[in-house]
Amino acid sequence: MAFGDRGGFRGGRGGGRGGDRGGRGGRGAPRGGGRGGFGGRGGIDKGGRGGRGRGGARGGRGGRGGMKGGSNVVIEQHRHEGVFIARGKEDALVTKNLVPGVSVYNEKRISVEAAEGEKTEYRVWNPFRSKLAASVLAGVDNIHIKPGGKVLYLGAASGTSVSHVSDIVGPTGAVFAVEFSHRSGRDLVNMAKNRPNVIPIIEDARHPQKYRMLVPMVDAVFADVAQPDQARIVGLNAQYFLKNGGFYVISIKASCIDSTAQPEAVFAREVKKLSEMQLKPKEQVTLEPYERDHAMVVGVYRPPPKAKAAA
Repeated sequence: MAFGDRGGFRGGRGGGRGGDRGGRGGRGAPRGGGRGGFGGRGGIDKGGRGGRGRGGARGGRGGRGGMKGGSNVVIEQHRHEGVFIARGKEDALVTKNLVPGVSVYNEKRISVEAAEGEKTEYRVWNPFRSKLAASVLAGVDNIHIKPGGKVLYLGAASGTSVSHVSDIVGPTGAVFAVEFSHRSGRDLVNMAKNRPNVIPIIEDARHPQKYRMLVPMVDAVFADVAQPDQARIVGLNAQYFLKNGGFYVISIKASCIDSTAQPEAVFAREVKKLSEMQLKPKEQVTLEPYERDHAMVVGVYRPPPKAKAAA
């Protein structure tokens, strides 16, 4: 009986504890309410976890990273046709937005009012997110992408840089964007819905014969495929689509080709491979500080023979 009594006593204690815990749980409710209030400060009307509020605030901070448009910003033509510089509190590389009012990757947009009262919108071209923009700021002599041009873009990814190339070539040009990854390809296709001059092609750039019916002869090939055989990929596509005397621009990532060799040695080997495929290199720039161990090589395909000087 004594043992039974003890069990009862224990049960009583357990019940007491349970009740006490229940009380503590009740006290937690106002605390939760307090957190909900913090969520409200983050810019979200719904009361909820504070985390949401903090996330909202963070998004706001990201948006403030750009420049304010209007009368304080002056747009100047860059020496590359179709590329501009926005002069303001901070200078920025920009392209004229083909689809005003629409961002592609949450980039900053600058609206500038002309003397007649018409507004023109420009998109900030971030060199840390686009190797082509990095090469422009690194001082490349010519990117050979200009208004009205036809460009084959290999390694289009989700279309960040492609959208700026689309801005540059304008409504009279065309960008044939090849991307192998279906996940990135979905973003690319969605971006192209607003841009009639972008033709997305979800295919392997190693097999240009698969999309030969979609791509005409082009003025320039841009490649950012980051593959060990990228020189061969560019050479194959040039044979199919690049007109004689047309230009190529290739981004070379040294670690993708040979992570054990010095970047300079890797670049030299790739340039030699390109030369063997009638892709004559004209210039090479490194993409520091925007990209580490990257180089941009620009050249011409099957250049016309030089006229011999008269004797």
